[in-house]
Amino acid sequence: MEETKTKTVENVETVDVYTAKGLLSTTGHRYLDVRTNEEFAKSHFEEALNIPYMFKTDEGRVINPDFLPQVASVCKKDEHLIVACNSGGRASRACVDLLNAGYEHVANMGGGYSAWVDAGFAGEKTPEDLKIACKFRPNDN
Repeated sequence: MEETKTKTVENVETVDVYTAKGLLSTTGHRYLDVRTNEEFAKSHFEEALNIPYMFKTDEGRVINPDFLPQVASVCKKDEHLIVACNSGGRASRACVDLLNAGYEHVANMGGGYSAWVDAGFAGEKTPEDLKIACKFRPNDN
């Protein structure tokens, strides 16, 4: 019997925003936005699914314990998913979890939503109006 190997970040396919845009517009891929609800509310790809991979808590960032069941409630394991966060880090970790859960076609959008905005794909507003800081930081006051 063949041994199943655990997937790691090295197993995650990464596509640039131009490739992602093409896949989303022509081949039936879905955009899975794993940013927080607050990040998503600020600006997002119009047809994106938002399932946060991590939450901001008083103790810092924690992985959403219901991430995989929430994805399973709206996505089939054979669907083609473009996974994105703000800059690419959370999305690559989310891709690893999805691959290890049996999802067959997941790709991390390199540079995340920030790269999407920088490429001019997010509309008329300036990048400063659409993007947020890449990391959760405690208040300095």
